[in-house]
Amino acid sequence: MLEGCKTAQERWGGVHVIIDRWLEQRRKLVEIALYLRDRGEMTPTDTPKIQAMCEMLVDYVSAGHFTVYEQLAIEAKEFHDDGAVVLLGELLPLIDSSTEVAIEFNDKYDTKEHCNAQLEALPFSLQALIVVMAERFQYEDQLIKELHEAHSEKNA
Repeated sequence: MLEGCKTAQERWGGVHVIIDRWLEQRRKLVEIALYLRDRGEMTPTDTPKIQAMCEMLVDYVSAGHFTVYEQLAIEAKEFHDDGAVVLLGELLPLIDSSTEVAIEFNDKYDTKEHCNAQLEALPFSLQALIVVMAERFQYEDQLIKELHEAHSEKNA
């Protein structure tokens, strides 16, 4: 009975916290990717930072797919927002293609041995990843705006 008494803000406030944490992960990921890109030529001393970035990348992508997008879809359905559900269906395949690029990058550079064997190619791989992820971030921002912020305004 008490569950039914929750306000929309109480119900969806948790989604806001999830999104905030996720966007903070994104900020840290971008920060380290840009740092590495700006370093130019990589050396074996960069390997721990590269591995840390790979871990952040996989965590970020996983959180999107297994937490954030799912919560946004639930929220859209709860608000009977068919347009938002359609948008999610349109954008997720575009996001999925960037997930494949992120996983390939991780598989290529996730261990010390992988990094050291391919340090010469890293700046090019990193630049390609940055471009793909920037596009992904635009899609994700669109999802947040259309699926979450629109519903937050309805709560107010």
